[in-house]
Amino acid sequence: GPPVRTFTPLYFAEEPQDAVSVRGASALLNCSARGEPAPRIQWRKDGALLNLGSDDRRQLLPDGSLLIHSVVHSKHNKPDEGYYQCVATVESLGTIVSRTAKLTVAGK
Repeated sequence: GPPVRTFTPLYFAEEPQDAVSVRGASALLNCSARGEPAPRIQWRKDGALLNLGSDDRRQLLPDGSLLIHSVVHSKHNKPDEGYYQCVATVESLGTIVSRTAKLTVAGK
């Protein structure tokens, strides 16, 4: 008979939650996705993909979470505060996007 196409699930095991950090502290946004083959994880901030390969402060952890080592925040420069989404891609299947998590940087 014809080959049976098995459905391959692609889903988030964990999605990022809203977080509050303070300037100079670290911030962690959790994300974990499951799929076959293992999904490639990227992060979007305010709708734009983050280029984590050339980023000293932001690190993609092995499980897909995003670690910001030292939050930067000043009156005119707020590069870390904003809305983050985790994006999981399996080339043959497609892409799923997590809920939006807001990172707020609290004042001293």
